[in-house]
Amino acid sequence: MKVVLALGSNLGRRFDTLQGAVDALFDAPGLDFVAVSPVYETEPVGGPAGQRPYLNAVVIGSTMTLGPKAILERAMGVEAAFGRVRTERWGPRTLDVDVIMVGDLLSDDPELTLPHPRAHERAFVLMPWAQADPGAMLPGRGSVAGLLAALDQQGVHLRSDLALQPPD
Repeated sequence: MKVVLALGSNLGRRFDTLQGAVDALFDAPGLDFVAVSPVYETEPVGGPAGQRPYLNAVVIGSTMTLGPKAILERAMGVEAAFGRVRTERWGPRTLDVDVIMVGDLLSDDPELTLPHPRAHERAFVLMPWAQADPGAMLPGRGSVAGLLAALDQQGVHLRSDLALQPPD
């Protein structure tokens, strides 16, 4: 099953945190690395005013053994390892790891809705995802490229000076 994870950071050493997250997500067995997107810098969406811009990327993996809850637990564990504190919805954070999709699974579980309920509305998710996987499809919504074309992409800027590396 294909697994798509969106990464974001707007506190601390943002790029180093994203690279550390890529490494940590694939450090344990069960999730194999497939691709990582370019890095984009984006204005915060929602949350309190005055936040620093985010660095965002998408990482794609595959699994034959992990279910959605295990992937979510891994994502939350990596967030915690990088100092994520959940105090304010859409507030600043050292690291955010969102599970965007797990295969073609559809779920309304309040703990993990699949695909991510707002992914189709977020250029900061769709733009890097389209770069990492140009033919990607978001289950129930259609092509990532088509969804991206329908969105305002202002405020989402490629950081060509930053390049995440595959995990060690």
